[in-house]
Amino acid sequence: MKLLQHIDSPADLRRLRPEQLQTAADEIRQYILETMSRVGGHTGASLGAVELAVALHYAFDTPRDRLVWDVGHQAYAHKILTGRRELLPTVKQYGGISGFLRRDESEYDTFGAGHASTSLSAALGMAVARDQRGEDHHVVAVIGDSSLAGGMAMEAVNQSGHLRTRLIVLLNDNEMSIAPAVGALTGYLNRIREAQGYHRFKDEVGDLLHDIPSFGERLYNAAKTVKDAIAAAVLPGALVNELGFKYIGYVDGHNPRALVHALEEAKQVKDSPVIVHALTQKGKGYPAREKNYYAWHATGPFDLKTGTAVKSASPAAPAYTAVFGQAMCELMGRDPKVIALTAAMPDGTGIDKVLEKFPERAYDVGIAEQHCVTFSAGMSTEGLKPFCAIYSTFLQRAFDQIVHDVCLQNLNVKFCMDRAGIVGGDGPTHHGLLDIAYLRPVPNMVVMAPSDEGEMRDMLHTMAAHEGPAAMRYPRGNGVGADLKREPRLLEIGKAEILRDGGEVAVVAYGSMVHPAVRAAEQLAKDGVEATVVNARFVKPLDAGLLLALARTRRLIVTVEEAYLAGGFGSAVTELLEENGLLDSVRVVRMGVPDRIITHGDPKLLLAKYGLDADGIYTRVKEAWEVLEERRAGARSKAVDSRQ
Repeated sequence: MKLLQHIDSPADLRRLRPEQLQTAADEIRQYILETMSRVGGHTGASLGAVELAVALHYAFDTPRDRLVWDVGHQAYAHKILTGRRELLPTVKQYGGISGFLRRDESEYDTFGAGHASTSLSAALGMAVARDQRGEDHHVVAVIGDSSLAGGMAMEAVNQSGHLRTRLIVLLNDNEMSIAPAVGALTGYLNRIREAQGYHRFKDEVGDLLHDIPSFGERLYNAAKTVKDAIAAAVLPGALVNELGFKYIGYVDGHNPRALVHALEEAKQVKDSPVIVHALTQKGKGYPAREKNYYAWHATGPFDLKTGTAVKSASPAAPAYTAVFGQAMCELMGRDPKVIALTAAMPDGTGIDKVLEKFPERAYDVGIAEQHCVTFSAGMSTEGLKPFCAIYSTFLQRAFDQIVHDVCLQNLNVKFCMDRAGIVGGDGPTHHGLLDIAYLRPVPNMVVMAPSDEGEMRDMLHTMAAHEGPAAMRYPRGNGVGADLKREPRLLEIGKAEILRDGGEVAVVAYGSMVHPAVRAAEQLAKDGVEATVVNARFVKPLDAGLLLALARTRRLIVTVEEAYLAGGFGSAVTELLEENGLLDSVRVVRMGVPDRIITHGDPKLLLAKYGLDADGIYTRVKEAWEVLEERRAGARSKAVDSRQ
């Protein structure tokens, strides 16, 4: 690592000779591999973008010139080159650097990233601001081929071409997102690659015409319509000819000198946005990753020589995602109207199993959550039962479609939200903490959460039997070891269950917080505090009858949820009691995630930090109960004094 150890900033990189850039890239790639083998992380994408980061920081005067990365999980080389080399071993760990881009982490992270298809809009905004201020620095957006297919990116392309703003787009084309890229745009990019001969021919003809004395300019202008006609026939020319972009490419994305040359050419374009089309390979430089893109997209530690994962102790129960995939296959085997959909996350959601078993009834729509929801709404109008399997944080992108296209029409679309709650190392952009707050207010929506993987199967079958919109949230990670051999049960919509009965305290939890609540109650009982524990199951509709009965017979109700408190389940319970005039007769304590951005880190650590584990629930309930007991004792003392 002779070069890398002396690169603490892009300024250091720019002191290298062009012929040294590949060596620097090789050293960075090796450092990423060695580090990820110890701590794990998003290695595949970052290995494929090493030369891109090197060329960008070499060709541009960063941070004066702005680099805007899409998603951000491919930016490990960028982090290494911008003063965070020694911090890379802390990536995604509590107290360490983010696995994505964060403005508060580095001046080189010009725009926070974590979700796809955002870089073009942000970069265009920066470019327009530059022009408004009369400045002259460059703005570069780095975006992958799958992210480019996102609706938001296409909207930005449309406006960029209209404004003809000076903007450089580096297209990282590896034919992948996390899973293989899907959609017509992928074919479009393939056809662009095949059309390079035409580009060279066009440029050569133009140069020859210009060189003819006296008549060259007129001949060139006359020939332009002919060239445009040829382009329309030969090229898939939407981006190149029709949307106002100049095109440079394609370029070997693993040749830093060629990339620098292309970027320098792009810097000379003054009157329009320009796309530099770079071909890369996800997982470049490590055979195990090159052959299996998805499995190596994000991993834990692994053996650097063999690529074999360093296995921790085997979990006692399967992951929720795996159970979901198998349960969907069971459901689709029973009901031919059920359709499964995902948005570029087939493996991450378990839909890969469905795609294999029911390819004619399963769809990966690509990075297009909004389309996924309305596509499903259209299916529902014709009698099908679409199930959209989308991470909780990604479903946020389709809120308008959920409201207007599904719920306002009361259509039979189901939402299965994986990664609900605190997800860990991916941090703020990926925590699924908002789904209760954004789904609960929407009319016609049913919202539920299973307490274990067995109840998840029950809820899937319940959703299929229910007519109308419904959503189920469930956490990342493994279940609790529930019985998966029994037949799924249909649950009564809005009906909770009492798991433990007794005492003047009621702990009402749902989803991932149910089992910690039971353990907390067991510990409270050892201290002489008996508590009823309720598995609410449904956030909407609430089991109003049970909750009102508890409020009339208990002195303390504690609600527990792995979601933001604002607008959450606890708020719903409090609203119900207020509507029925019961808040004066019972003390309500709401436990959940506070109103702040939750950092990245081990989920168990973060849950404990916010009191959302068995110990935290035990402590909070005991403290609240002791306050009530002190007040009761004080009231008795005053009563005795008044009689004396």
